[in-house]
Formats: sequence, structure tokens, C-alpha cells
Amino acid sequence: QVQLAESGGGLVQAGGSLRLSCAASGRTFSNYAMGWFRQAPGKEREFVTAISWSGGDTHYADSVKGRFTISRDNAKNTMYLQMNGLKPEDTAVYYCAADHNYHTDYTFWSYWGQGTQVIVSS
Repeated sequence: QVQLAESGGGLVQAGGSLRLSCAASGRTFSNYAMGWFRQAPGKEREFVTAISWSGGDTHYADSVKGRFTISRDNAKNTMYLQMNGLKPEDTAVYYCAADHNYHTDYTFWSYWGQGTQVIVSS
């Protein structure tokens, strides 16, 4: 069992940076892959990025490659999403997720945080 809580969302101008955090609690945090998804108003939840339990493998959606970086600190039970070069189309509610493996389809993830709002103004 894993409980997740996102933080760090807010309003930022286009071209700016923001770092999201996802604090996890549970017995076996290091055994879980973790990921970030986002959902804009009127759109389906979409995959952003994911990281393996060890941090050795990562995947990124094409739309964020080169701009976003996922990382995790298992000692702190925390996952991060560093977002640079933000664009208005990045505006969405961002959710962190956990599972025993990583997937690009959100329906395969078992545990979810409550979400944090990111708004990028132009």
C-alpha cells in the first residue's frame, strides 16, 4: 500500500520553471515504480513521465522530452518532477501515481495522489 500527496503546483509564466513533489508513505516505497500524469479541462488524463523503482529507467512523453525531468529520492520517500521551459499547453492538474511496474496507460496504475494544479500563462 502506498499513499501519495503532490505539492508544488501553482501559476507560472511561459518559459518559467516549477518543481512538483510527490511524498509517498507506505511499507515498500522503493519497490514501486512511480509516474506523473496530467489532465487538462475537457481532456483525458495523459502520461507525462515515469521512473522505475531504482531510478535507473525513465520514460517521457514526446511533448515533454528535453523540458521535464523525473527523479526520486527513496531515502526521503519522495518523487520530483522538474519542469523547465513551461508552455501554456502544459496547464493541467498533475497527478503522481505508483505501481509495481510502470506503464504509459493510466488505467494500469494502482495508487494516485490528489493532484496539484499547474497553470502556465502566456
